[in-house]
Amino acid sequence: MAGVLAGAAVGDALGGATEGWTPEQIEERHGGRVTGIVGPFLPDWRTARPIAPYHKGDGHVTDDTLMTHALIEVYAARRTHLDAYHVASDLVPIMIGAPRWIPELEQEALILQRVFLAEKWLVAKLHYGHADPREAGVGNIVNCGAAMYMAPVGLVNIGDPEAAYAEAIDIAGAHQSSYGREAAGVFAAAVAAAAAPGATVTDVMDAALRVAHDGTAAAIRAVLDAVRDHRAGGGSEDPRELGRVIRAAVAPYDTVGDAYRAMAMDARLPSRTKSIEELPAALGFVAAHDGDARDAVIDAVNYGRDSDSIATMAGAICGALGGRDAVPAEWVTAVAEASRLDLEGVIRSMTAVVRDIAGEDARRARERAAGLEALLNGPADPADRGAAA
Repeated sequence: MAGVLAGAAVGDALGGATEGWTPEQIEERHGGRVTGIVGPFLPDWRTARPIAPYHKGDGHVTDDTLMTHALIEVYAARRTHLDAYHVASDLVPIMIGAPRWIPELEQEALILQRVFLAEKWLVAKLHYGHADPREAGVGNIVNCGAAMYMAPVGLVNIGDPEAAYAEAIDIAGAHQSSYGREAAGVFAAAVAAAAAPGATVTDVMDAALRVAHDGTAAAIRAVLDAVRDHRAGGGSEDPRELGRVIRAAVAPYDTVGDAYRAMAMDARLPSRTKSIEELPAALGFVAAHDGDARDAVIDAVNYGRDSDSIATMAGAICGALGGRDAVPAEWVTAVAEASRLDLEGVIRSMTAVVRDIAGEDARRARERAAGLEALLNGPADPADRGAAA
């Protein structure tokens, strides 16, 4: 639990400072590759466009972490597996009615006032539009908005990627459709696989490919193949090359295009053949660095584009694989202080939730196993079973 939540938060905070920019712009701004927490890309962050009024940088987490922790609040209140209806009944009220410190605004505010339009969609469709929660994501732009906060779903289904996928797909139906929803399920599955005792990077990648469909599966496979070939060729002395390899592999499946801030009119539309960029890229960095959290997060941060979401996913998976000690302690401390996060409290809450839900899952599994055993060992003919009764 601690490794996942710490890794996700630091990835988000470090990546937020470079989000939306190219690797070349990042190096020019920071005098080389970013290697840790840096200040905002635009010093006049209060008025600078296109990202005002967000103070992105200096260890500030973004909406990825705000939404992740809000989902944990729902789990803590319900103490059970969630579905799309819980998004409407519990998550949306938190977004619009529970003020908290928003690091990028440097003030108390509502989560609604920080998230982008793809996440405001939740409020518009569920609070104002009263849409069926299972279908509310239809019509939203297809992006990583749902995937970015699905790590808790993986944790409550620890060791069971298929169950994590199914639960995340249900929850994400309130927010996303098509390959955006699919990515949410696959990311949750990856976290569930990574958090299992003794899990390896291979276990994570196998689980992701086992549950993934359509363009998401194709994009993940393309990225992992490209990373494998890159490593087999000895890699490169240029630290930028891995990012280029991953971008080239995922580009055919990404609708946003190379000009990240100037998307075409047909970007982010539903498709059977496309994928969000963030999840395959994150898996690629995890695979390339054998689950090393520091290296995977740093490469994700320097990748640019949607770097906060890529780094938060990579950080969560690496944190699951290696535990809290795998996540650089200096990052965790600095991010928690800069963002005023009670990260320890969140970790304790999530740990208790997982214990409760896992205990109930185990009880139900025992009951089902006993029922199946009785069924299999009873009379073969249903009529005979009735007579026996």
